[in-house]
Amino acid sequence: MDSTHQIEELAINTVRTLSIDGVQKANSGHPGMPMGAAPMGHVLYGHYMNFNPKNPDWANRDRFILSAGHGCMLQYSLLHLTGFDVSIDDLKNFRQLHSKTAGHPEYGLIDGVDVTTGPLGQGFANGIGFAIAQKHLAARYNKPGFDLFDYKIYAICSDGDMMEGVTSEAASLAGHLELGNLIYLYDDNHISIEGSTDIAFNEDVAKRFEAYGWHVQVVNDGNDITGIINAVRNAKAETQKPSLIKVRTQIAYGSPNKVNTAGSHGSPLGADEIKLVKEFFGFDPEKSFYVPDEVAEFYQAAGKKGTDANQKWDELFLKYKEKFPELAAEYELAQKGELPENWKDALPVFPASKDKMATRQASGKVLNAIAGSLPGLIGGAADLAPSTETNLKEYDSFTSENRGGRNFHFGIREHAMGSALVGMALTKGVIPFGATFLMFSEYMRPPIRLAAIMKIRPIFVYTHDSIGLGEDGTTHQPVEQLISLRSIPNITVIRPADANETAHAWRVALEHKDGPVALVFTRQGLPVLDQDKYGKAEGLEKGAYVLSDSEGTPELILIATGSEVALVLDAQAKLKEKGIAARVVSMPSWELFEKQDTVYKEEVFPKAVRKRLAVETGSPLGWHKYVTDEGDIIAMTTFGESAPADELYKEFGFTVDNVVGKALGVLGK
Repeated sequence: MDSTHQIEELAINTVRTLSIDGVQKANSGHPGMPMGAAPMGHVLYGHYMNFNPKNPDWANRDRFILSAGHGCMLQYSLLHLTGFDVSIDDLKNFRQLHSKTAGHPEYGLIDGVDVTTGPLGQGFANGIGFAIAQKHLAARYNKPGFDLFDYKIYAICSDGDMMEGVTSEAASLAGHLELGNLIYLYDDNHISIEGSTDIAFNEDVAKRFEAYGWHVQVVNDGNDITGIINAVRNAKAETQKPSLIKVRTQIAYGSPNKVNTAGSHGSPLGADEIKLVKEFFGFDPEKSFYVPDEVAEFYQAAGKKGTDANQKWDELFLKYKEKFPELAAEYELAQKGELPENWKDALPVFPASKDKMATRQASGKVLNAIAGSLPGLIGGAADLAPSTETNLKEYDSFTSENRGGRNFHFGIREHAMGSALVGMALTKGVIPFGATFLMFSEYMRPPIRLAAIMKIRPIFVYTHDSIGLGEDGTTHQPVEQLISLRSIPNITVIRPADANETAHAWRVALEHKDGPVALVFTRQGLPVLDQDKYGKAEGLEKGAYVLSDSEGTPELILIATGSEVALVLDAQAKLKEKGIAARVVSMPSWELFEKQDTVYKEEVFPKAVRKRLAVETGSPLGWHKYVTDEGDIIAMTTFGESAPADELYKEFGFTVDNVVGKALGVLGK
């Protein structure tokens, strides 16, 4: 064995021992995966990936996704060794309160982690979004001699990732789009929590991915460094097809008693076994968190290569700015997370009209009005663009031939669409949106939640938001989805009442930071409210505002969202005929309202006015906070039915007469 190969072996074994020491000290974690996958991690960080530990957000760095997030001590160890802001003490604090080194990698918590992973399959699918975004940035900004964006997306995936359904959707989409910038290494160790994977999983993964249109290679020995190096080299050379490298590994390699066992998957090896492992690798069994000097030098040199590459890229970008100043300025603005000046001037204002317009239609008009002012705005639907009104009419589709297209066809793949949006949202310069029916937000729950955890801002567009969609019936009529989304921390749900509220909903969504936004629109037409007669639609930005006030102090406050706002306005007029002073509050977003100060909240909902009635075609859960114990709610407590929308509104009590009757009941009249 030559000296170079000896250092590589020593480096890999150092990663293994650091990983098992971290898990052991925490008395919690997954030691087996890092032990088996360490050669793969070593090849990526030590040989191939471009990254700058001193500038972890460098725009042209290669992205790395540990889709098998449970093996995160592998990544933490490599981040420490290559010079990121991850200390030995951070490794020792693995899984401890307020530590950077959480139980699964978390974006924003620690430098060098490009996406939060853990729920299996999600990281794999996030990578498709990263790959789409890279291709789109390259198409827009790269010029001859100026390959600003030519980075790759690398991932290490597990048997569990391969079993999750979202992986199938994402892999199919990646193959169709010919995303040759994807290089995934599959840690094929044949072990899951319950034991050998063959109790539930015996498909030929290589053939499956070949059928998806991927470039597939197999390395039969996970310790074959040369084989892995050559496979990654081949994958980099294949620029048309996404690449999967299936590497046959042994979980807990080096552990004499726990290698190839489920017991090494999710539990520490134990102090005695760790000593045996260290002896097997030629390490002092009494030393913990030990890094040989030559290993430190090897990985620091790898980090330094990225620092040098970053410097060359900065020099290239300076020349780019001289030759393409407008494009450079556009990208620099996007890098800062800022929007172009005066973009809001493009927002349409809709004149009052009794001719009804669905908020999904208004949304489509808004999108097409602002698209020219927001070059980073890209997105599409899960085969529902005509229904969700999300097609950007003046722009092409993103395809394998046209990477500059701004319309995405995700296909009937809501799971993958949600996850891809996460990867796109994590790419500066891209503002992604994706659309489907509100009912099918259920398919997107894991990526919605992960986006909320990361506090990133994909825009989820949900239409057909209630029983108002009509004849499609219970399977398509959402009831519990609004409160379900609202229950997620860090998400902002907005359900506008008409076309002008819809325009401001998009404004707020695009300006929003620190979490995803869900825009919820109707299928059925709604009147466009008179901005001179009623409260201004820009009040949407505060979550709730007085749309129509009473003369003098109100006896009752009527609260509604979306399609029910016009209904309570009509009820207000009927109540006025009966001599009852009622205020109407449009409340499109609970989350935005809760951010307001107490003075504003008192202006909208005076504590002295406790007689309140909320009206929404969704679950009543949560509304009690706003109606008080002296109020009431008209909402859905059952599933809907298949019938025309008008009949359903009558059937379930969303009529002027019922609102008036409930209001009188609240007032005791």
